Amino acid sequence: MNNIAFNQELDCRGLNCPLPILKTKKAIDGMSSGDILKMVSTDPGSKNDISAWANRTGNALLSSGEHGSDFVYYIQKS
Repeated sequence: MNNIAFNQELDCRGLNCPLPILKTKKAIDGMSSGDILKMVSTDPGSKNDISAWANRTGNALLSSGEHGSDFVYYIQKS
């Protein structure tokens, strides 16, 4: 689906808002600048949440897409 190399993967399947965002924030906070997090969620609300969160925090949403029932995001720490 996507050939972006990532440093860490976060599985948020089955979690509903706000948990995917909170777990994403915690994961990104523990990473180095420039590192890429792959986050997978089943919460349809995560589409708007992740985009808004990335814009607000200055982290780059490199890619987002759907793979079956999963929503997959690649976020680069600023």
